[in-house]
Amino acid sequence: MLHHFVHCCPVFSSHCDNLMLDTNGHGYFDALLQISSNIGTAVIWVPSNPRGAERLPPRIVAAESDLYLRRLWGNPNEDLTSKPKYLVTFTVGYDQRMNIDACVKKFSEDFTILLFHYDGRVAEWDEFEWSKRAIHVSVLKQTKWWYAKRFLHPDIVAPYEYIFIWDEDLGVEHFNAEEYIKLVKKHGLEISQPGLDPNKGLTWQMTKRRDDSEVHKVTDEKPGWCTDPHLPPCAAFVEIMAPVFSRDAWRCVWHMIQNDLVHGWGLDFALRKCVEPAHEKIGVVDSQWIVHGSVPSLGSQGESQNGKAPWQGVCKVFLHYQYSLFYFILFACYHTASLAIIINHPNAQFVDELLCKSTKSTFLASPSPEFALQNQSKLVCLSYMLTFSTGFR
Repeated sequence: MLHHFVHCCPVFSSHCDNLMLDTNGHGYFDALLQISSNIGTAVIWVPSNPRGAERLPPRIVAAESDLYLRRLWGNPNEDLTSKPKYLVTFTVGYDQRMNIDACVKKFSEDFTILLFHYDGRVAEWDEFEWSKRAIHVSVLKQTKWWYAKRFLHPDIVAPYEYIFIWDEDLGVEHFNAEEYIKLVKKHGLEISQPGLDPNKGLTWQMTKRRDDSEVHKVTDEKPGWCTDPHLPPCAAFVEIMAPVFSRDAWRCVWHMIQNDLVHGWGLDFALRKCVEPAHEKIGVVDSQWIVHGSVPSLGSQGESQNGKAPWQGVCKVFLHYQYSLFYFILFACYHTASLAIIINHPNAQFVDELLCKSTKSTFLASPSPEFALQNQSKLVCLSYMLTFSTGFR
């Protein structure tokens, strides 16, 4: 009868060096009980372990994970014939399936494909062979930033060098993902996007595709829009419909995304906070370009209220409201965090926390988005007054 030895770590060697199990696994449970009983009562506390795992021996801690698909059988070491180096996500509805099919075909086997379904229709995608290998996450009526915050934690996507977080309405006839990655690495871009066809869906000069360059990092906007040529929207700027993040940049950006501001408005101007120098590490790839279709797919996911159509619930007034709220929170938190460092006052941390919270609370207490937008300066001043009168008593 064939036998094999159980390999044990040195601390248990005196108990199980000679432990043998037959090929049918007889005695396996008894062996586990024997090993468990010999662990003893020694207390382990490793401060350098991740928070909450201090009681575990460091070599057992798996602080990061991945999105690699595993078999339910066989040797786990033989599960993966390859490990994709990049991740691409699309937030999709079934109506855009043909466009997504065209997009996915632009990404090689070096990419993990992840679809976020906002319409609940998942099974129908099996008409595409690649869909059977993709990862599908389905939650009704959510945006891509809602999904990204909850399913793309930096410790989950850590194996991927670059993360593409794309919309569903992008034309990719002139795009090749492998060539794009080469250019991003060549030009040292930590945050990037493909150039946009200037004839369709263009919002900013910075993201407009140029014919005479591989990559550009600066532009000229409308007169008076850029007091500093190194700041958005003239530099350190990409839009949010097709961003690409390096692993390190995404770790920062993920932490900046607010749980409740799910539309992501305002992120584009704030991305520069996550890389340094931002005007060198954020850019647009011109030679691999896309067309933005501007399909208002999420508009149909709103709710009818007061006789208004669903798309009116996801209108620009509401989006501008979220944009303003995000920016005032960001401004307040940066301001007070800097103040706390400068003055080194014992109440400074309390002031920092209270101002961030009070700014957001003041916005949320407004009777309407329109009211909040019209009274931004008053609301922020009120927040400051409340904070400092409370924090420095």
